[in-house]
Amino acid sequence: MRHGTASPSIGIVSCSAEGAALCYCTICAEGEAEFGPHGHPEIMLHGHSLAAHVACLDAGDWAGVAALMLSSAAKLAAAGATFLICPDNTIHQAMPWVLPRSPRPWLHIAEVVAAEAERRGYRRLGVTGTHWLVAGDVYPQALATRGLDYRRPSDAEQAEVGRLIMDELVRGRVTPEALAYCQGVVARMAAAGCDAVILGCTELPLLLNDGNSPLPILDSTRLLARAALRRARER
Repeated sequence: MRHGTASPSIGIVSCSAEGAALCYCTICAEGEAEFGPHGHPEIMLHGHSLAAHVACLDAGDWAGVAALMLSSAAKLAAAGATFLICPDNTIHQAMPWVLPRSPRPWLHIAEVVAAEAERRGYRRLGVTGTHWLVAGDVYPQALATRGLDYRRPSDAEQAEVGRLIMDELVRGRVTPEALAYCQGVVARMAAAGCDAVILGCTELPLLLNDGNSPLPILDSTRLLARAALRRARER
């Protein structure tokens, strides 16, 4: 599919800025391979204030998170989006409330990551992310459908990684201390028998990559962007 050929339009439901920006930029940069120089599918993005999402998360109000996601979905559908993605793992816990009422179909980030883990032959995955995500069932469910095992960080590690994400990474702040801490978490997962680690926060790629991680990484942000590109190639 090249210039001048209609293709499905991607709607990005944003939560935090850094993750949404990385997803958007990946679609644009990697779209050239299919759509030609400087080419990519039509993309539209909508996001409510991160503060609105965090207020619902702190209250355990998943129906409230879903309402925010559906509000974005309606705006994107009205703007012409053919399908939707959300480059935020945590709020995928609201999908049971979202999917029955969504005006457009979604690519599910954890299902995309689990499919890639299976394709690469991994069997036990470390799951990292916010404390909301790691304590939830988004990845356990997606991995279980493919017969894959997983390990979580300890409670203390979950709390500290969550703090680094919400206090630093969502603001684009990257420090050597944060990198060293996250490398230590991944190293302990390797010692527990994990053969890869899921970066289950769309900001964690700001810190970790295959060059500095003790385990191979599954970058949920870029994997979702690539899955959206594949979907956009379909007519």
